Amino acid sequence: MNLLKSIFISIFMMSAMAGAGYSMWMLLDGGSSGAWGGALLATGPFVVVISWIMLSKQVARTSEHLSTLGVLGACGSLLAIWDSLAHNNTLVAPLIAIFGSIGFMAYSYWYSKFNRTPSLVLRVGKQLPSFKVRSTKGLMISSESFIGKPTVLIFYRGNWCPLCMAQIKELAGHYQALNDLGVRVALVSPQPHTNTINLAKKFGVNFDFLADIGNVAARTLGIDISHGVPAGMQMMGYDSDSVMPTVIITDSNGKILWTHETDNYRVRPEPETYFEVLRENGVVPQKSPAFSFAKSSST
Repeated sequence: MNLLKSIFISIFMMSAMAGAGYSMWMLLDGGSSGAWGGALLATGPFVVVISWIMLSKQVARTSEHLSTLGVLGACGSLLAIWDSLAHNNTLVAPLIAIFGSIGFMAYSYWYSKFNRTPSLVLRVGKQLPSFKVRSTKGLMISSESFIGKPTVLIFYRGNWCPLCMAQIKELAGHYQALNDLGVRVALVSPQPHTNTINLAKKFGVNFDFLADIGNVAARTLGIDISHGVPAGMQMMGYDSDSVMPTVIITDSNGKILWTHETDNYRVRPEPETYFEVLRENGVVPQKSPAFSFAKSSST
């Protein structure tokens, strides 16, 4: 099923872009405004939103189902079908609209979900399971090295994932607040080691950028996913398997305080949540200037 998803997203993204581009061209060329406008409405907004997310890397999360895009797609399909039937116009426009609308629903309600079950080894109150990852210096380090400081541990899919990049950028903006509170941040991905090194250089903050070679740590924690990388990304050096975005917060003794195992790759916690967890568990002061700064800086 995951293999089918990885193929679907690559084909659908290219097809939606082609459909939106063709519909725009037909409109500008004097085609029926109802039919081709409907086709563009059913494909264009999705293409624009996803392109913005991919290119800007500023969006760390979205709503679960992107309902507005779904409504626009349905309206566009109805408009294209009605115009084509009422004026005996081409059926190409409604077919493009229907494809775009159904494809978006598949993306929103099927592709975006992992259908994951909570990890059996990530339990609040229990010790973080032992695993090894590679540092940017090429050294293999153990998860036991996190002991001594409270740690926010984020498993992300890789540099290819724009929401992951936005999530890291967002957290990097709170670096000083986290550092002042003595909180360690570890970012782990099964991507190629060189990609992790480049990412660390890009952000230039004192986070632990770590590579999970072979996805071993993710499998140890029960958060790995087969064929989690879109088809075609393998040409850029990525493996087919990946990790489901996961956040783990531990105390200075390595005990798990909180986890976030999202079932939708577009639904992720706000940074304020991490500070709230640390504060509620007494890891940071109840009234901390750094905590107040962190909250105000992201509003």
